[in-house]
Amino acid sequence: MSLEIKPEEMGVQDTLFDVGPDEEVGYRVPIACQVAGITYRQLDYWARTKLVVPSIRGAHGSGSQRLYSFKDILVLKIVKRLLDTGISLQNIRLAVEKLRDLGVNDLAEITLVSDGKTVYECRSAEEVFDLLGDGQGVFGIAVPGIMRELTGTISSFPSERIEEDLDGPQVIAMDELAARRRRKSS
Repeated sequence: MSLEIKPEEMGVQDTLFDVGPDEEVGYRVPIACQVAGITYRQLDYWARTKLVVPSIRGAHGSGSQRLYSFKDILVLKIVKRLLDTGISLQNIRLAVEKLRDLGVNDLAEITLVSDGKTVYECRSAEEVFDLLGDGQGVFGIAVPGIMRELTGTISSFPSERIEEDLDGPQVIAMDELAARRRRKSS
């Protein structure tokens, strides 16, 4: 006697690698806490105060299970990291409010930067926005990038070196020809 299970009778099971930004998949409270690195008390408080509410299924009375989406857990982790940097919960609420309308793919393309007081959203070295200052644009200067650019550009220009002589400082041109002559005479 063989048991044959019809496809329509089989439950759908996600594989280990089938997780991600699927809004149909929900995670229970213990999983959300563990993955986000927070306590149950933090999660419960944040849900009750509407900082991060479960978007799949909220709690409806005693014994009901909240289900958090991938994005919800991502936001929980962001909140935890911001708390760890010393940002006040009040300012975190403002930052989360600004990020709430972004999709998972949008969130994956930004970097959040903080000085402990405010939160900046960086989309590139040139696009930085103060999330707590009404989206006020600020500018960023990526010094390592400027140094690389300058090093590559400036090497093609002639330079001059100042050397001490008995008569005082003298400017010696150091173009390519002068540099060769100097190496030969040394």
